[in-house]
Amino acid sequence: MNEVIKQLGKHSSVREFDTSKDVSEEQVETIIKSAMAAPNWINGQQVSVIAVRNPDRKSLLAKAAGDQKWVEEASVFLVFCMDFSRAKIAAEKNNKEFRIVDDVEAIIIGSTDVGIALGSAVIAAESMGLGTVPIGGIRKNADDVIKILELPEYVYPISGLAIGYPEVIPGQKPRLPLQATYHNERYDMNEQSELIKQYDETMASYMSERTNGQDTSNWSSKVAAFYETRYEPYAKVTSSTLRKQGFHFK
Repeated sequence: MNEVIKQLGKHSSVREFDTSKDVSEEQVETIIKSAMAAPNWINGQQVSVIAVRNPDRKSLLAKAAGDQKWVEEASVFLVFCMDFSRAKIAAEKNNKEFRIVDDVEAIIIGSTDVGIALGSAVIAAESMGLGTVPIGGIRKNADDVIKILELPEYVYPISGLAIGYPEVIPGQKPRLPLQATYHNERYDMNEQSELIKQYDETMASYMSERTNGQDTSNWSSKVAAFYETRYEPYAKVTSSTLRKQGFHFK
């Protein structure tokens, strides 16, 4: 097994950073270069990243993300945006209609490109001994994030990434059994319920051990609760804010 695969297999999200240590600008540039080297749709490079170090701005972003203190405590906070502003310039330069932002396909393209780039950034950062945690909460108050970062039309924040030297590296959270997520030739639903039942038991045990018995919740209960009502703060703003940014999908 090579070192890259070993690194991937050790991932855990870090939410406690050593605030006495700074991530250097050279490190950040290396992380961004690694992210931008990732595959992307039609080589359109529909991703831009804003690095935030200013304490006041990080504080505003932490509040917008739902008062997530690790956004403030991280040495640097990266905001990954899907970005079609350059595609708009390309359309004007070549006298073409700029139609992609009128279709939901733009959201799929941009979000996929961000996800791939962010994953590469996580790997690059962790290879340097840094800790990371992605922050999807920036979409909870996307209007505020757009104003704080002065994002232009056709640019939308998809995820943040807090980066710093870890104070504590938490135990790795168990994942679903491979049989649940890896299929050969066709999708197989036959064992999903049983595999989820087994995984719920694993997660309940993990949570109990991690919290000294204070939390014995399992995977399915958390996912079910989130997708019943807890997603609503995001859903209430996403469509309207995307449209304000120029994405007029049907």
